[in-house]
Amino acid sequence: MKASEDQVVEDAAAYQDDDVRIKPSCYNMADIKKLKSVGICTVKGIQMTTRRAMCNIKGLSEAKVEKIKEAAGKMLVRGAFTGVNSLFCLLTLQVFHITTGSLEFDKLLGGGVESMAITEAFGEFRTGKTQISHTLCVTAQLPGENGYSGGKVIFIDTENTFRPDRLRDIAERFNVDQDAVLDNVLYARAYTSEHQMELLDFVAAKFHEEGGVFKLLIIDSIMALFRVDFSGRGELAERQQKLAQMLSRLQKISEEYNVAVFVTNQMTADPGAGMTFQADPKKPIGGHILAHASTTRISLRKGRGEMRIAKIFDSPDMPENEATFAITAGGVTDAKE
Repeated sequence: MKASEDQVVEDAAAYQDDDVRIKPSCYNMADIKKLKSVGICTVKGIQMTTRRAMCNIKGLSEAKVEKIKEAAGKMLVRGAFTGVNSLFCLLTLQVFHITTGSLEFDKLLGGGVESMAITEAFGEFRTGKTQISHTLCVTAQLPGENGYSGGKVIFIDTENTFRPDRLRDIAERFNVDQDAVLDNVLYARAYTSEHQMELLDFVAAKFHEEGGVFKLLIIDSIMALFRVDFSGRGELAERQQKLAQMLSRLQKISEEYNVAVFVTNQMTADPGAGMTFQADPKKPIGGHILAHASTTRISLRKGRGEMRIAKIFDSPDMPENEATFAITAGGVTDAKE
């Protein structure tokens, strides 16, 4: 039995709130500015933030936070639970996929890079991580299947690997205006792990300010600055704690604003691999924290020439499989036999 259309619309209203519309007795405009200054721009954003974190916002007392939390909870249309059939219909309406530029790669991912999820691609140098990121900057702006209209992109660069000229080449391949493509990509260079986290406040504010316009957030690469800022086993626990906070924020942003999040990751030597007779002594950095946070993990490796091989490393709904793609002047494309 299918959920009624009215029920799906009702669930959608509960799932994606438009603004911080709490009863006037619970807040003033100054409070809203304080919330938005840390990237909390919607009722769902309030629900996703702990009381402890909100109390750390300068100017918000425990009593004020409790009132805001209580009011936000009352704004749920149908309570905390949703029927699975309604949820399925809702996600079918809202979730979209962004093409990678390769039909085989898209098929591997179930249609492309998925919204409301974190897709992680890891591999050694020259396996195509940054090239996929550049291609997605363009393909995210193109109309796609099931009514996907395309939209803007935010690119956070941690290794100074972003090249606007690559976007021009890829835009030329897809026969779209090169200047328009560049205008629709917002770029930020992150210099420290703290700066990287602070940029997410700007991202959330921008997604709220231009609701529904942005479709993709890219971080290339997610772990580079954490690797530099935290060194040795003595700082590992703190690094993983900070990383967990960032990944939690990314997941919430992806769900709150219905955007796709694509992150790249580096590899490291695994000193214990020889003891377990592993075929590949290298592994992605970030440990279990990153492994659990990423919805879909893709392993990349080199093939012959410009060929690259992508493999589903972990996914909640896609089987373990491989796809071959090529890197050309026009970005990621299907490999030619």
